[in-house]
Amino acid sequence: MTLQNLLGITLDAITPNRETIGRLLAAAQRNLLDARLEALSPENRFDAAYKAIMQLAMLSLNANGFRPLTSRPGHHQTAIQSLTLTIGLPVERMIVLEALRKQRNLSDYGGDLVTDAAVHECISSASALLDKVQAWLTDNRPEFAGD
Repeated sequence: MTLQNLLGITLDAITPNRETIGRLLAAAQRNLLDARLEALSPENRFDAAYKAIMQLAMLSLNANGFRPLTSRPGHHQTAIQSLTLTIGLPVERMIVLEALRKQRNLSDYGGDLVTDAAVHECISSASALLDKVQAWLTDNRPEFAGD
């Protein structure tokens, strides 16, 4: 499967945008900082870390000339699963991010509590993804890597 195969199904083609990529990167960094604030509830810390993951996934799609079709269900799933194609994220790491997405759904839509272990995994995964995305940008799309 390639990203091109998903055009019109779950993805739309766009022109990569340096400003959007910069804003998403900065937002992901801010959300990761918020996720580390121990004064927040576990649910809010998890949400902030998960939001950083999504922003990094959207950034990765944008840098490759795509965006998810948000008018269709499953755009979070598409963004996360596409990381194996956009930045070469190992499948094992994508599976962890998928599990975090499912945990987020249980919390947001079912009111489930988030465990401290899930919070720490989400923060750790978001931090690792941030490092991976920044390295990928530097190596593959230096025009978007920042100053």
